[in-house]
Amino acid sequence: MIRVFARDKFEIRSINVTDLSKSIIDYLEEYRLDIDSVLWIDLLYPEIDEINWVSLNFEVEFPTKQKTEEIEISSRYWEDEESITINTYFLIKEKDTAYNETVTFILKKHFIVTSRYKELKTFNEFIKKLKTNPRQYEDGFYVLAGIFEIRIDSDADTLEYLAKELTKLSRLVLTGIDITEQVIESISAYEDLNMTIRENLIDKQRILSSLLKSYKIPKNLREEFRIMIKDVNSLIDYTTFNFERLDYLQNTFLGLLNIEQNKVIKIFTVMSVIFLPPTLIASIYGMNFQYMPELSLKYGYPMAIFMMVLSAIVPLLIFKRKGWL
Repeated sequence: MIRVFARDKFEIRSINVTDLSKSIIDYLEEYRLDIDSVLWIDLLYPEIDEINWVSLNFEVEFPTKQKTEEIEISSRYWEDEESITINTYFLIKEKDTAYNETVTFILKKHFIVTSRYKELKTFNEFIKKLKTNPRQYEDGFYVLAGIFEIRIDSDADTLEYLAKELTKLSRLVLTGIDITEQVIESISAYEDLNMTIRENLIDKQRILSSLLKSYKIPKNLREEFRIMIKDVNSLIDYTTFNFERLDYLQNTFLGLLNIEQNKVIKIFTVMSVIFLPPTLIASIYGMNFQYMPELSLKYGYPMAIFMMVLSAIVPLLIFKRKGWL
């Protein structure tokens, strides 16, 4: 799907391109607009014929799908005399999973082209802002800045959510309830989410740093990009803090788990010591020697039982007095 956003005096026109046999000029003439009025071309789930149509009408070159997935900076950002091409991550959070989806931005002249294979909330929010305040977005660079600003705010919200979940998990661990599997699964899931967010933010940090070095960026936007990169840096620091919290939480949980296991082992150890003397007495009088003085005693059996009970009670009293029970 192709949507073209064009400036019509003090409002933004949204044009859905459905007939690829028509040129962009044909579409603009229906609204009495010219090519210079085009501000943003957004491609959602683009097919090859749609990509070719945009390439032909706007003279832009799209990176291959393979190149958009590469992680080196030369594949994430490159600039020539006429355009800037950016491949950057957008965080996708679906139920209990999170992953990074690559979105392509191509800045050329006064307009910007975006290509994506996911419906993103960030873009929907920006379209509302674009139509509400069209004067704020003079060209494609302002569109890029607006989208990045919303995306960074969304990443910050995700980190806030993660921080709250870690606080809940910490309280749950300290309750002492037997939830071993749940805690381990939660720690693993939160570590994956934090790692994904950090990867996303580091990618934005590199992109923003490259943009600030470009001479094509309008002077009015440079300060805004500087603020964005400061925000991203602070969020990266927060992901480091989350890793430290997760490590502390994991160590605390393992420590409590070891304490519980030691209690169980301690009980078995005490019980073994308590029953050791009665076992010794029973073993002695279980021997089948012919000459054993106690065998001829009338009260030999009750005496042996009494000795076994007494030998079990005495260690029990000693352990309780020392506070081992």
